[in-house]
Amino acid sequence: MGSKTKGNKKAPAKAKAKKKISKPAQKQKTKAMTKRKTNKGDGLGSKDARSKNAKFFSSFLPSGGFSLGLGSLSRSKVKKSVLDYEEYHKFENGKSVNSSKAKSKYADMVNKYYDLATSFYEYAWGDCFHFAHRLKGETLRESIKRHEHFLASKFTAGMKPKKGQRPKVLDVGCGIGGPAREISAFCGVDVVGLNNNAYQVQRAKDITAAKREAAKDAVDAAGPSVLGSCDFVRGDFMKMPFEDNTFDAAYAIEATCHAPVAEEIYKEMLRVVKPGGHVAIYEWCLTDKYDPKDESHKLFKHQIEIGNGLPDIRTTRECKQAMQKAGFQVVEDIDLADCSPVPWYEPLYPTQGYFSSLEALSSIKSSPVGAKVTHGLCWVLESLRLAPKGTCRVSSVLQQGAIGLIAGGKLDAFTPMYCLVGRKPSK
Repeated sequence: MGSKTKGNKKAPAKAKAKKKISKPAQKQKTKAMTKRKTNKGDGLGSKDARSKNAKFFSSFLPSGGFSLGLGSLSRSKVKKSVLDYEEYHKFENGKSVNSSKAKSKYADMVNKYYDLATSFYEYAWGDCFHFAHRLKGETLRESIKRHEHFLASKFTAGMKPKKGQRPKVLDVGCGIGGPAREISAFCGVDVVGLNNNAYQVQRAKDITAAKREAAKDAVDAAGPSVLGSCDFVRGDFMKMPFEDNTFDAAYAIEATCHAPVAEEIYKEMLRVVKPGGHVAIYEWCLTDKYDPKDESHKLFKHQIEIGNGLPDIRTTRECKQAMQKAGFQVVEDIDLADCSPVPWYEPLYPTQGYFSSLEALSSIKSSPVGAKVTHGLCWVLESLRLAPKGTCRVSSVLQQGAIGLIAGGKLDAFTPMYCLVGRKPSK
């Protein structure tokens, strides 16, 4: 018997065969689906949205773009880099157990530090990463400029460039070029900044170009002897990429403290400066009040070292002796912290309180309170994957440095402004 159908309706026809899709079209469809799947994220919003949010949040935090990474480090390398960096400064039983490694691999250690820390520094300090001798009623920015001018007065004295030429000066460990730009304009000299960190060298070049373009009319109108120039070179300051007797003078602002051996860095500065030329340095040093047997002193020393990328902190006496051994005639040495009316650590710890003045309030970003706020925001961003893994660890490392600096400053056992001036013998 034939099969019956209800209500004499015909049985449904077979489903139509699926329309064939060409290979190129199928490939494009698969690619689109993959993109949608990739963009979906993991419950935290699409990757595009997260990237936009990262840019928004980063406007309140260190420059450089947390969504991209830190310094020249990609997002994926930040955590490993900070862990490797911390290993250099391992501290057990009241002493640094890897200090010899930090000295022998100083270039890697310091490079890692500035890759990780530069964006934070720029956020809190602008383009000049250094402390300053400060007068009462003087703003931090004013004191920083005066501090730079004071040092410049020490090495520009007696410079005798050839007629029609500007003096050529070396900035050892130039950071992102703030002091170099100021000194070149203030003194009318050509400054060459030396730095071993690729990210900072590029930042120095970019900022300098932007500032020159912004003030193009003024720059073009200035006479060649009035406004100096800046250039930035990547290189190891223990093996400077310059010929002997290249510069009329040289200076370093809180930079040679990164060198593993003071005498060796001073010898390099001596080599590249012309006979009779001066070298002026602001050194980070332990003072005579430092007690190597006091556990609290050893702790703040370690905190300063790990928080600031230093292999070891030397004493003022050791630095002066090193300059003499290097071959310089020591012209002057003075600890400017001893005669600073306002404590040098005021930007980190307003001694009269945060609300004592507008200037004190403006220092909140670089203070412990500001550091905690920044750390909290870093934690939020890292938790939301808007900042790379390891960002909070970087923030913690920098906080340790600030705590150590404040402790050392209050005890008068540490100074960031031991001023050393040396002259290279004429013969």
